[in-house]
Amino acid sequence: MTSQPLTQPVSDAEAPTSPYAWKALAGSAIGYAMDGFDLLILGFMLPTISAALALGTSQSGALVTWTLIGAVAGGIIFGALSDRYGRVRVLTWTIVLFAVFTGMCAFAQGFWDLLAYRTIAGVGLGGEFGIGMALAAEAWPASKRARVSSYVALGWQSGVLMAALLTPLLLPVVGWRGMFLIGVIPALVAWFIRNRLHEPEVFVRSSRTKKMPNAFRLLVADGKTTRTSLGIVILCSVQNFGYYGIMIWLPTYLSKTLGFSLTKSAMWTSVTIVGMMLGVIAFGHLADRIGRKPTFLIFQAGAVAMVLYYARLSDPMTMLWAGAVMGMFVNGMIGGYGALISEAYPTAARATAQNVLFNIGRAVGGLGPIVVGAIAATYSFQLAIALLASIYVLDMIATIFLIPELKGVELE
Repeated sequence: MTSQPLTQPVSDAEAPTSPYAWKALAGSAIGYAMDGFDLLILGFMLPTISAALALGTSQSGALVTWTLIGAVAGGIIFGALSDRYGRVRVLTWTIVLFAVFTGMCAFAQGFWDLLAYRTIAGVGLGGEFGIGMALAAEAWPASKRARVSSYVALGWQSGVLMAALLTPLLLPVVGWRGMFLIGVIPALVAWFIRNRLHEPEVFVRSSRTKKMPNAFRLLVADGKTTRTSLGIVILCSVQNFGYYGIMIWLPTYLSKTLGFSLTKSAMWTSVTIVGMMLGVIAFGHLADRIGRKPTFLIFQAGAVAMVLYYARLSDPMTMLWAGAVMGMFVNGMIGGYGALISEAYPTAARATAQNVLFNIGRAVGGLGPIVVGAIAATYSFQLAIALLASIYVLDMIATIFLIPELKGVELE
């Protein structure tokens, strides 16, 4: 890590004058792009991997589920380490772990060693969201915090879009083993950028205190904080359950329901992802203008309506634009969690809160592909997707009664 003077706290009245804030944003967003790229190429590669290694349906699903389980464990472990030892340092550890074991996936000989590599790579992925969000939030002023957090979240969608566009082109050429090696490239880029970052000033000031508090206890420090933590867990669970339930099965849904080829399924999926990206940007800017709670409620109501509408469609062209609008509402909310969690907890617990609360949601979200797959196998994909609308109603209830409005709050 290069040595350079620490940035001064950024006043809310002016934009950052140092390139540090932009580097922090870029390093966080690219790391999260790595996360999204890895998960979606796995979704596209499952049929090929299953055929090559003679895997059953449950084994194929387990590769996704255990990657997410690893991410949950990694999020909890690395979030706490980041609050103690530093954002940049611990993010470097997560990158190395992910890169090594993703590369090893290319040399797997069967189900069990591939499952082990995927799980450990998932541990590396687990720290990316929360620590990156904390790093970006601490580097930017309150007036821009929601939109900057949404730009970090946009990294995921950029990675997912790259996976949707590149996998159909590269998979027939390099095979699934080559795709895992390609998946290491974003990690190397993120490592290069982060190697030139120092710790945010707000973290340095906090770490100068003689005694570091227990970050996990700060998540339930009092009744108000406990209610906020519960509300955020519900929001993150719905976010991940809906996202994984839709995105992991969308290519299969389009293929089986409409007879789409891999290339065409990828194209329709890509349009949905573009809608998600626009939703993330819109959420961040709107949340900075009108507040966190009303923006969440607008997007949650839109998700209910569009998921129900999309599940009833059968015309390919209508599904194209409706998928984009559904994606905007369903995943636009990911643009708000970084700012919300950063504002709800002190610096001593910020990365822990980001990773623990979001990754509990990931743990619940890991059930999404299993539940959607089971309902689709018993009934139909249309019914499985339609039932997802109900979880966004739960989201709205949690937002109204448990989530505080924190727009404009200065970080503690």
